[in-house]
Amino acid sequence: MAVNPDLISREFEKTSPYVVGREKVREFSRAVFSSSLVNFSVEAAREAGFADVVAPPTFPIVVQELTFAQLLAEEDAGIELTHVVHGEQRFDYTRPIVAGDELTAQLTIASVKTLGGNAMVVAESVIEDAAGEHVVTAVSTLVVRGDA
Repeated sequence: MAVNPDLISREFEKTSPYVVGREKVREFSRAVFSSSLVNFSVEAAREAGFADVVAPPTFPIVVQELTFAQLLAEEDAGIELTHVVHGEQRFDYTRPIVAGDELTAQLTIASVKTLGGNAMVVAESVIEDAAGEHVVTAVSTLVVRGDA
């Protein structure tokens, strides 16, 4: 099954709120080998002007993953998880994520391009805080391998 080109511009429902936990930030920071004290120490984060520990720059993938679940659940998408390879990722920040943030995300499919037997799907997840203020937009390019 080919990726459905009608996915372009499709907007999905906002996710349920995701509350950023202090220990989750610390676990993620260890996983990405962060050496920044603001990722681990509340005191260091507060001295740097933040309310709590600061998530590493790639942390929004945790929230974006919730939006990918919506995309993969779409029966007409033509996307089979076993055929997906993560091609590219970027994050466009308004402000850092800190422990205690309550975040929601909304996915929009920016583009679908077919190259040979494969498709490239650009997915943008706009992540906002509890006040509805933009925090970060996570942009992923997913490469969907065609049938062999």
